[in-house]
Amino acid sequence: MQVRFNVVRQNQNEPPRVHTYTLEVEESNTILDCLNSIKWQQDGSLAYRKNCRNTICGSCSMRINGRSALACKENVGSELARLDKIANFSSAEKPTDFIPEITIAPMGNMPVIKDLVVDMTSFWDNLEAVDPYVSTSGRAVPEREFLQTPEERSKLDQTGNCILCGACYSECNAREVNPEFVGPHALAKAYRTIADSRDSDTENRLEKYNQGTEGVWGCTRCYYCNSVCPMEVAPMDQIGKIKQEILDRKDDQASRSIRHRKVLINLVKEGGWIDERKFGIEVVGNYFRDVQGLLSLGPLGLRMIARGKFPLSFESSEGTNTIRDLIESVQSLEKSTD
Repeated sequence: MQVRFNVVRQNQNEPPRVHTYTLEVEESNTILDCLNSIKWQQDGSLAYRKNCRNTICGSCSMRINGRSALACKENVGSELARLDKIANFSSAEKPTDFIPEITIAPMGNMPVIKDLVVDMTSFWDNLEAVDPYVSTSGRAVPEREFLQTPEERSKLDQTGNCILCGACYSECNAREVNPEFVGPHALAKAYRTIADSRDSDTENRLEKYNQGTEGVWGCTRCYYCNSVCPMEVAPMDQIGKIKQEILDRKDDQASRSIRHRKVLINLVKEGGWIDERKFGIEVVGNYFRDVQGLLSLGPLGLRMIARGKFPLSFESSEGTNTIRDLIESVQSLEKSTD
């Protein structure tokens, strides 16, 4: 079958341009196979990264039709089927001379060096920033080997599958708007050290990951990192686990981020959904303790009142008791599991 490949190309500090290449391919050909054909047969100047071609090394991560993925893992057939599903096409609707197209672009959140090759310096620097290694005392040579139970070792399996391909970092909305956020890849690795029974620096790590929006509170929970991860590491889930470790150790006076989470849960338990009148006062105003925070709510409150959007009363949702029982059951289960 014929497929048209639209490859976004650019040199460093230059605007991108699209080069189109038409290939005869099989549905089973991977996107990397197709890029190799373009480079070897049509345009030797095309630049991209590759190494093992076995979905292990993570070198060939790029954006394929708008989402970051490994070029050696995605094949032409599945990619075209995905596009058809998005466009809601059927074979009967396509003209006889229709040529399917696949668009390939460099990863996001990193500057382009050339074509599909990006500068991953920030990716590696942010990984280093979370100190993703077993603590120094844990690395000291012991009198005997470190032993782990199968249960302790199993906690490392999911995060240990990360191949540092950069797909999650490329699609991270939080990183795009907040350059201080270390990224989902780094925090997934951070949770691995927290879950490791050999590490002895958990408290210091949690303090570090709890800082401002650089750590776990910078995550906007958009799920993109989970959806594009080729190894099912689920970085957002690991970030959630770090948050829970912090919440278990801190009260609502520790920071606004922690207060936000605890107040939200308490208000849902109380009324089935959030009483927004209390939410701003308790989170931003810190239960009337933070005068500056309360004053910052004034303009918003006045606009809401003027537009009739400020509720004068609050009605609990139907099934509030059921919601409360569910939350308390989950909390009790988590405590018993710990």
